[in-house]
Amino acid sequence: MICRLCPRRCGVDRSLQPGFCRLGPGMRIARIAPHLWEEPPISGERGTGAVFFSGCTLRCVYCQNADISHTGKGRPFSPQALSDALKRLTDLGVHTISLITGTPFVPEILKTLELWQPPVPIVWNSSGYETVSTLRMLEGAVSVYLPDLKHWSPQAGRLCAGAPDYFEAASAALKEMCRQTGPAETGPDGIFRRGVLVRHLILPGFTSESIKLLTWIRDELPPGTQVSLMRQYVPLNGVSVPGLDRRVTDREYARVLSHMRALELPGYVQEASSASEDFVPVFNQPESFV
Repeated sequence: MICRLCPRRCGVDRSLQPGFCRLGPGMRIARIAPHLWEEPPISGERGTGAVFFSGCTLRCVYCQNADISHTGKGRPFSPQALSDALKRLTDLGVHTISLITGTPFVPEILKTLELWQPPVPIVWNSSGYETVSTLRMLEGAVSVYLPDLKHWSPQAGRLCAGAPDYFEAASAALKEMCRQTGPAETGPDGIFRRGVLVRHLILPGFTSESIKLLTWIRDELPPGTQVSLMRQYVPLNGVSVPGLDRRVTDREYARVLSHMRALELPGYVQEASSASEDFVPVFNQPESFV
């Protein structure tokens, strides 16, 4: 398969050699289990059925899941095996199914959903670094998008994620996500049925970028688009970029939060206690799979 699924468009035949994402042709997954710590309209009280795919199209120097995103570690799964796992997750009573960093496996994921369509909303949880053409392959299969919006400038995209074109790609991707879902719709239980919820992780020393990104959301995405302002940054993965070797300060967080409120953006915020390694899931262990 000649792969052009992500903005890298590396054009590698992944049946012969790994692509930029360090992945071959078949799905690799590092965790399938209920997850309780997403935003309220995703996790609710019983959690989301989280499927953590291996590999990634970015190279975030601070990635908390680097053990799987930077290496491609994980177990091979066929569409039938993943379909069976999704059935087990829904039997546990999860509110939603979250497909996390699944971009390199879109064709296989679509085959999975053809085999069995879960009776709960499908959430596409991604870095935001997507192509519009790949997202259009997901139209009708995904009802909720949960993208990151990480970096504003090419310099920050290059330094932090190895992607100077990050904002160019992500801004077009988020607009396409909003087009597909329309305004957010929630059920009587408060769980998203359709919609887009944009995540932004505040990085130490990058609050000016946060402010520009939040302003762009207000100005360019449909009114009422919800935002999750995240304070969970912890220096992991041996990050050596100057300034990223510490947590976000109270002053930095207050500056960005004040701007979000001034823009009257609806959504969610995290407490300081979220900045902990305790929230990093366990990958590639027997208990990692339902």
